Amino acid sequence: MKSNQIRQNVFPVLAALIWGTAFVAQSVSADYVEPFTFNAVRAAVAFVFLLILSAVFRRLRRRDFAGSAAPRPHARRDLVLGSLCCGAALTLATNLQQKGLETTTSGKAGFITALYIVIVPVAGLLFRRRVPRAVWLGVVLAVAGLYCLCINEGFTVSSGDIYILLCAVCFSAHILVIDHFTQKVDGVDMSCGQFLVVTVLSVIGMLATEHPSLSAILRCAGPILYVGVFSSGVAYTLQILAQKDSNPTVVSLLLSLESVFATVAGALILGDRMSGKEYFGCVLVLAAVVLAQLPERKKPAAI
Repeated sequence: MKSNQIRQNVFPVLAALIWGTAFVAQSVSADYVEPFTFNAVRAAVAFVFLLILSAVFRRLRRRDFAGSAAPRPHARRDLVLGSLCCGAALTLATNLQQKGLETTTSGKAGFITALYIVIVPVAGLLFRRRVPRAVWLGVVLAVAGLYCLCINEGFTVSSGDIYILLCAVCFSAHILVIDHFTQKVDGVDMSCGQFLVVTVLSVIGMLATEHPSLSAILRCAGPILYVGVFSSGVAYTLQILAQKDSNPTVVSLLLSLESVFATVAGALILGDRMSGKEYFGCVLVLAAVVLAQLPERKKPAAI
């Protein structure tokens, strides 16, 4: 497998695996700290982690490729603009999700959030990004699979569901913004920048609406460090690196494996029982992912 294929296919699956297995840490933290406080601290941890990582990578590049290429024009401007746009979208998405979880179930929240796999290709049409027929079929299968995985109760609409739907729109915007800027800037640098923005915006929200407690933060320091380093710092960086030269719809389908990993992790780690419906949902999502990876059939050349 070529290095580009590894990056475009394996990286988003690894990101989905990290996000899917991080639900336990997030649930533990939610018992101690409020949403803006949680997101501010996890984003700050991610920013420091990525700042160190970015400095190491920059030093290695300077040593190995000294004088080999001039910096691209407007690179700094694109990095700042990309970080601001990605950070704003991610801040809105994560905090709307936490707000929605106050009045809706986690199953419904997981399903509605994953609707970004529909919103991304539809929004992509506005930017004239063509989506192959097989990928559209994969989107339909994935939505059906996610429904089987996540919905175990009657599907009524609450105010929390509206927040989660807005969160899905923001995650879709996040994916599309990354698709635009990842061709222009270094992925690790932009991930670092976006978490600086998330930290600043979440701190503002925290100070304006919440009452943060240092003792409460320290009580869940372990889960916050895990989510900050792995779920935020590593996984979101893998997403950015995966989207370079990739179809954002295919990447979003791979990222939707998060629901499968979360369900399987709950069964293996927490002893949750999986129903036949949930197993069927896993099969549908996996089928959707495989379908999206099939090479597009080329039309025969005209004679």
